[in-house]
Amino acid sequence: MIRPDFETISPDTGHSYKYAYFDKDCPNTNKVKWHYHPEVELVYINTGVGKRQVGTHLSNYKDGNLILVGSYLPHTGFTKGFDENQKEIVIQFKADIFDTPFGHLEELKVIQQLLELSKKGIVFDGAIKEDIGLRMEGLQYESRIDAFLTFVKILYDLARHPEKTILNAEGYAFISSPMENKRLKSIFNYIRDHFMEPIALEDISARVYMTPQSFCRFFKKSTHKTFTTFLNEYRVNHATKLLLESDDDIKAIAYESGFNNSSNFFRNFKKVTQLTPNAYREQMLTNLEA
Repeated sequence: MIRPDFETISPDTGHSYKYAYFDKDCPNTNKVKWHYHPEVELVYINTGVGKRQVGTHLSNYKDGNLILVGSYLPHTGFTKGFDENQKEIVIQFKADIFDTPFGHLEELKVIQQLLELSKKGIVFDGAIKEDIGLRMEGLQYESRIDAFLTFVKILYDLARHPEKTILNAEGYAFISSPMENKRLKSIFNYIRDHFMEPIALEDISARVYMTPQSFCRFFKKSTHKTFTTFLNEYRVNHATKLLLESDDDIKAIAYESGFNNSSNFFRNFKKVTQLTPNAYREQMLTNLEA
């Protein structure tokens, strides 16, 4: 197993998991970049829109987020600034937390299956989202044993909940070489910081000391997508967020998302979403108001 070098999570001496609460007055500024860690991470965001980049999956959430990110699964942070009344609750714990002394218990097998599935990333929908969020928030007020029992019940209920979406259907196998991991981290961080600008294949391949041909083979092997496809999907994903958050016209959103002309933007946007930008905005805003 690869030694984690993206984020080190300090243990919570009072519990078997680490609990954190963030809002406008106490924002989460620690995990903006592409990172990974050996701990499993359960994140609840009660409202608002935001971006999900988990493994090779790119999407937006539009009415809060309840997501389980498995051990060593690379991802970016899910909030960047907070709206009024918006909050984020994060629970992090070791993947082997139930191996001993509870590994033999039949009642926990369904949780073990959930944690295995979480290596692909899982989003939960439906009425359970708010219910789980309330229970996660309440953990800070419970005694140690009551909080632990609530924590176990949260995982059990999530394991049995039918409305779940697997984010990386093909899985996401982190590359075995530490050097390749470092390269992938550098690539994703550069895309995140510069996707609004033109990114030449020669330039980004040189950043990780590879020829363009070797870079293309490496990126396709790592993400199951070409670099151009991934970059365009990242830009479209940003555009969908702008369509929901602003009243900017389509041309302005195209340029702010890194597309140098409207026709290229429309073509890639429809390829990813199966809708035109105008149709997407109208449909999503109608759903939000319903």
